Amino acid sequence: MTRRLVVGACVLALLWLVFGLYTAGQPLTALGLTALGGTAIFVYGTARSVAWKYLFPGVAAMLVFVAFPLFYTVQIGFTNYASNNLLDFDRAKAYLLDQTVADEDQAWTYEVHRDGAQWRLTLTPPEGSSAPALATPPIALDGGARAPVALQPLAPTAAGDLAPALDLRHLLQHRDALRALQLQLPAAQGGGVIRYAGVHEYGPIERLWRANPDGSITRVANGAVYRPNGRTGYFETAAGVRVQPGYKVSIGFANYQRMLFDPDFRGPFISIFIWTIAFAGLTVVFSTAIGMALAVLLEWPALSHRGLYRTLLFLPYAVPGFISILVFKGLFNQNFGEINTILHALFGVRPAWFADPTLARAMILIVNTWLGYPYIMILCSGLLKAIPADLYEASAIAGAKPLTNFFRITAPLVARPLTPLLISSFAFNFNNFVLISLLTDGRPDYLNTKLPAGTTDILVSYTYRIAFTDSGQNFGLAAAISTLIFIMVAIMALVQLRITRVKEARV
Repeated sequence: MTRRLVVGACVLALLWLVFGLYTAGQPLTALGLTALGGTAIFVYGTARSVAWKYLFPGVAAMLVFVAFPLFYTVQIGFTNYASNNLLDFDRAKAYLLDQTVADEDQAWTYEVHRDGAQWRLTLTPPEGSSAPALATPPIALDGGARAPVALQPLAPTAAGDLAPALDLRHLLQHRDALRALQLQLPAAQGGGVIRYAGVHEYGPIERLWRANPDGSITRVANGAVYRPNGRTGYFETAAGVRVQPGYKVSIGFANYQRMLFDPDFRGPFISIFIWTIAFAGLTVVFSTAIGMALAVLLEWPALSHRGLYRTLLFLPYAVPGFISILVFKGLFNQNFGEINTILHALFGVRPAWFADPTLARAMILIVNTWLGYPYIMILCSGLLKAIPADLYEASAIAGAKPLTNFFRITAPLVARPLTPLLISSFAFNFNNFVLISLLTDGRPDYLNTKLPAGTTDILVSYTYRIAFTDSGQNFGLAAAISTLIFIMVAIMALVQLRITRVKEARV
C-alpha cells in the first residue's frame, strides 16, 4: 500500500512538472521529462527489472549529459542561431511591437504631493505652451491597472494648499506605480493620454510599429512595411533593409556550405584545420620521442640515482597544467622573460614569440611537449619492464649495439601496446583548448577576416571565439564546427578501438 501511495505521488508530481513545462511553451522538454520520469517510475516502482535499478542512473545521466547536448548542438548547426537571432518568431515580433517612443516636445513635467493617505500629481505644461498647469484628483499609487485618470486645471489658490513635493529619493520609490499610471488630458489640450516618460516627465507615448493582418509589421514613422523572411530570420523591407532583433530559423546546410565555399571563411578555416592536425601530430611525435628516450635511459642499469632522476622528470606531469602554461607565458615574454634574457645575452636577439606566427606555433609545441613527455615516459617505463631480459642477453651475445637493440627489440615491442594510447593523446591534443586559451588566446590574428581567427588557433579555440568572443556570436556556425570536431574525434576513437581489437586478436 505504501509503495502505491509513493508511486502515485511521484506520478502526480511528474504530471504537474510536465504540465508546467508545456504551458510555459516547452513541449519538447515536457516530452523528454515525461519519457525519462515515466521510465524512472516504472523501473523503481515495480518489482521487475532489478538489474535496471542499477543501470538506469548511468543510462539516464548519459542521455541527459551526453546524448542531449550532442543532438542539441547538431540541431543548432542547422540554424542561424546567433546574438541577433536568439528569439523565436513570436517573441521577436512581440518585442518589436512593444517598442515605444516618447515625444519630448510634448512632455509635461510633474511633481508628486501627499494628500492624506493618497497622492496628487501636478503637471507643468511643455515649454512655450500656453496651457494651464494640471493636477489629478487624490489617487492611490498602488501600481494596479486602472483607466486613465482625468486631469483638471490647477487653480492658483489650490496650488498653495498642496503638501511639499517628494524629493528624488522618495519619488523613485514610487516609480513602478507611476509607470503604470495613465493620465487623460482635458479636451482643451487635445484630450490625449500621456504616460510615464522619465523620472520627471509624462508625455505622449507612441508605438514604433503596427501589426498587419498578413503577419508583416509597419514602421509608424514612415509607413515602411517589413515582412518576415524565413531564410534569413529577419523582418525585411522589399529592398532588403533589416530590423533587429531577428529570430531563429532553420537554414539547412548553409553553415557547412560556408565552411567549404565562402572564400573569406574558408581560407582561415583550412589553415586552422591544417595547423590543428599538425599541432596534435607533432606534439605526439615530440613527446613520444623524448619520453621514450628518457624511459630507455632511466632503465640503464649503470645509471646511478635513477629514482631521483625519474622523480625530477615526472614533475612537469605532477604540476597542474594551467600553472605550467602561465609560467611559460612569463618565461617567453619578449621584454622581461628569462628565455629572451638568456638569448639576448648569448646571441643578441629577442624573438617576438607572441607576435610572429611561426615563433608562436613553435612556442606552443615546446610548451605542450614539456607537458606531455612525462606521460609517455611513464607508459614506456612500464612497457620496458615487460620486455623479457633474455632478448637483450641474446642480442649481447650476438654483438649488437645499443641502437640495434632499440630499433630491433625495444621499439617494436613497445610500439604495439603504445599505439592506441598515442591515438588517445592525439585526440586529446586535437581539442587542447586550455593550452591555446591561456598561452596565446589564438593570436596573432589573421588580417582582413569576417570572423576572428588566429594563426595559433586550433579548431576548438576557433569555435569558442566564434561562439562567445566575436561581436556576432554565431552559435549556429560554431555548432557546425563542433559537429565536425565530434565526427573527427569519433573516427579517431573508432580507429583506436579497431587497432586495440586487432592487437588483442593477435595476442
